Amino acid sequence: MTRGVSPAFARCELQNLPRVGIDVERAERQHLAYERALGDLGCTIVRLPADPALPDCVFIEDTALVLDEVAVLLRPGAPSRRAETPAVAAALASYRDLVVIGDPGTVDGGDVLRIGRDLFVGCSTRSNAVGIGQLAFAVARFGYRVVPVPLTGCLHLKSAATQVGPDALLVNRGWVDPEPFGKVRLVDVDPAEPHAANALWLGDAVVHPAAFPRTRERVEALGARVVAVDVSELQKAEGAVTCCCLVLEVPTGG
Repeated sequence: MTRGVSPAFARCELQNLPRVGIDVERAERQHLAYERALGDLGCTIVRLPADPALPDCVFIEDTALVLDEVAVLLRPGAPSRRAETPAVAAALASYRDLVVIGDPGTVDGGDVLRIGRDLFVGCSTRSNAVGIGQLAFAVARFGYRVVPVPLTGCLHLKSAATQVGPDALLVNRGWVDPEPFGKVRLVDVDPAEPHAANALWLGDAVVHPAAFPRTRERVEALGARVVAVDVSELQKAEGAVTCCCLVLEVPTGG
């Protein structure tokens, strides 16, 4: 599930990057190419329309956490982004039962990294302790464990660590201590590419920003097939490859 690029994208929320000019038309082209890449990997794209009133709506991952058993509607930490959730909720209702993170809790989907039955949640400025507690309560009945993870210097947990294989984690150790993740193989980003830890693992492939070739080589050394996509305009808004989609499995005929 994806969502189009808003005409107001240049007015996106920013936390750790300076505001620079964003070419919205180029961002739209890059997003379409990103969707094609997902389609080539076997995904069926369900695209929600962009909203001119919601600059960040393309970053659909922050609005929901979709598990096999349930979809958790999240409450983004940035107040300007909370109006993004209703359209996503309406779309997800066709595929999953819904539960909701409520005020005063906040959780951004970019802070939630699932590894098996463990949900690692970044303790960021966008995800607070109340929201993380609500999430833990909501998913416990389905057998998931929530593990809070401290962060330093980045927007979301998935800015600092993402899964790139069944037992491999791409990580920037300057932004997150990998100790909470347990016994996984760690692949460090290249020191010259601190923003390169965000990757999208899909089946036997890893989608990764084209801007980080040195880190891509490290992931390829695992034997992974890496699909490089140009998301340079999205990166200006602190986006990357995980935040532009919600990945869910739908039963045949669903």
